Amino acid sequence: MIVQRRRAERRARSRTAAALYPSACAFAAMVLIAVVAMATGEPFLFPSLGPTAFLLFATPLQPTACPRNTLLGHLIGVVAGAIGLAAFGLLDTGPDLTHIGWQRAGATAVALALTCGGMTLLAVPHPPAGATTLIVALGLLHTPAQLLTVLAGVLMLTVLGATINRLAGIRYPLWRPAAA
Repeated sequence: MIVQRRRAERRARSRTAAALYPSACAFAAMVLIAVVAMATGEPFLFPSLGPTAFLLFATPLQPTACPRNTLLGHLIGVVAGAIGLAAFGLLDTGPDLTHIGWQRAGATAVALALTCGGMTLLAVPHPPAGATTLIVALGLLHTPAQLLTVLAGVLMLTVLGATINRLAGIRYPLWRPAAA
């Protein structure tokens, strides 16, 4: 009984230690990106960076966390979101999350379908890109300058993820997922 309790305590300490790394790294990355956002007044921080940070720091060796999938996935999401907006005549329309009409519903459905299909077709799965496409298709960030800022925010987080993981001794890939 005592041996089982000691094993359980060791596992709990191990999980706690394992949780500290992604927590500290995500905190540091968000602070750095927030500083850039505050200094420029641009929307470098947006919701889908959260799950991207989780993938980069909690599961850095998974294919969904590699730089190729992260960058291309979000690029597909941004482009698909803009296509959805254009297809339904919403490129110049701001967000209205309280009155979703058929145009906005169509834009989000088309954008998410294109994102899912595009990532699958190009074999670059990155689930947080689905959130990015909805951010765009819902009109939250939709101007060309905002879309470039979104991509720059993803690039910053990806570079920070690669740098931090590599400094921590994690064999984080520089582009493609590591071979199985």
